[in-house]
Amino acid sequence: MTNIKTAVLAAIGTIGGSIAALFGGWTSAMTTLIIFMVIDYATGIIVAGVFHRSGKSKSGALESRAGFKGLCRKGMILLILLVACRLDIMLGTGYIKDCVCIAFVVNETLSIIENAGLMGVPIPQVLIKAIDVLKAKEEK
Repeated sequence: MTNIKTAVLAAIGTIGGSIAALFGGWTSAMTTLIIFMVIDYATGIIVAGVFHRSGKSKSGALESRAGFKGLCRKGMILLILLVACRLDIMLGTGYIKDCVCIAFVVNETLSIIENAGLMGVPIPQVLIKAIDVLKAKEEK
């Protein structure tokens, strides 16, 4: 049993290391983007599954096709980020990846806020101001 566990952990480590190398290393901005993508997807499922207020389906309820489309969009975001990372490596810069991460983090944040609003959660003013700051950073 220990050998199987070691093999599985080694495989996961190898895959994770390969992905990080492909992206030219892992940054806190990328971690933030992944976390926000997971939160957005989870809150989208809650909005559709519990509150039945999703704009992604006619009934507002959970729909497998809408969920799959959401996952495909998230996958495309990661592919665009990969392109930005590789451009940074090729050009010897570090700002393209950061700009792309910021842009997508803002997008995910807006979607999370929208989902929270559909659930009836009041949005703190400080969060709205933070989103405005991120938007301004994205425009630069």
